[in-house]
Amino acid sequence: MASRKDGVFRFRSSVFVLPFFHSSNLPRFRLCCIMTIDIIDPIAYPGWDQQVLRLSGCSFFHSSAWARVLSESYGFRPLYFTIFDSGLLSACLPVMEIDSFLTGRRGVSLPFTDYCEPLVSADGQFEELLREATAYGANKGWKSLELRGGGSFLGCNPSSSTYLLHTLDLSSGRAHSANPQLNLSSQPSNFLSFQSSGSAPPFSTFRESTRRNIRKASENGVRVEISTTEQSVRQFYKLNQMTRKDHGLPPQPYRFFEEIHEHVISKGCGFVAVAFQEKTPIAASVYFHFGRFAIYKYGASDKRYRHLRPNNLVMWEAIRWYIENGYASLSLGRTDLGHEGLRQFKNGWGVMEQTLSYYRYTFKTGAFVRNDNEKINGIGSRVASLAPLPVLRAVGSLLYRHMG
Repeated sequence: MASRKDGVFRFRSSVFVLPFFHSSNLPRFRLCCIMTIDIIDPIAYPGWDQQVLRLSGCSFFHSSAWARVLSESYGFRPLYFTIFDSGLLSACLPVMEIDSFLTGRRGVSLPFTDYCEPLVSADGQFEELLREATAYGANKGWKSLELRGGGSFLGCNPSSSTYLLHTLDLSSGRAHSANPQLNLSSQPSNFLSFQSSGSAPPFSTFRESTRRNIRKASENGVRVEISTTEQSVRQFYKLNQMTRKDHGLPPQPYRFFEEIHEHVISKGCGFVAVAFQEKTPIAASVYFHFGRFAIYKYGASDKRYRHLRPNNLVMWEAIRWYIENGYASLSLGRTDLGHEGLRQFKNGWGVMEQTLSYYRYTFKTGAFVRNDNEKINGIGSRVASLAPLPVLRAVGSLLYRHMG
């Protein structure tokens, strides 16, 4: 039964017996309690960030800022399936609805997101949230529901795609500050003084080639500025266009990064680290943070200066900042299985590497299936290999809102 009050949809579930399986593969049963499922728009929900930060496993991608960026950039509709207990958030399955004439109407958890684990605090909650999400999708004519994570719940189902996830533990650095400082300056950092200060993980935790590349960048006069200015976003975007073209992909529209600056970076939830050779920006990366957890989201560089190894110095200075400001971990994001160069770069920082699985539920079959080969990326790659940047920007503006 569903009702709507104050802009929140509510679903009252009945008590039912749900089969589940132990390692013995023998079916057993448990009695699920009555649960109220609320469909929340985190952009409009008061105090959403404080609520979600209470749940173990939350990340920046669960925040209202990321929901706002996706919704305002591409028109995706937030549908966060939630369970509240005595007014406190107890479980959450974030979903956004994409309505596209190219890829169909579907749910994604979440578009343009490296990973988005379902958040639960009690047994049976994930199954209930998934049941309501698929019931909602069936009613709305969704083609599929994609989950970018959830392997601990769905491991017995086929994954639609598999990636690698790399995470750096920052706890071996200096003691965490009680109140991380989120007001950033645009002053260049001093690599050599920081190296000797003892406030970062020692170089011995990094691969020798990584240490050598950091030294090389510093000795060749590369400097890094950590900034929250709109100018730094524009500097990143110029490099991003070049990098995407090198990879055979159109860039995302600049409006997307304008929204990131407005709703994330300018609000103290991220920054841009830009490497300069004299006055020329030669590499830049975008980082987000939420609670005590951070993520390296986007990186770009001018290949003419790659021999100076600016990407290594950019990453090092970001690590430095996050340790100085008391963060617990830095995710280096998703890596395609076939992208060995990027994998080696990330592994050079002494990260933990683990498998990340995506799952796609199709409403046609009523089951989770392997990749169904919806490949808009292939179209973009063929166009990008031939087209000039103005054409690529137009292609990106057209295609990305259909992809997610």
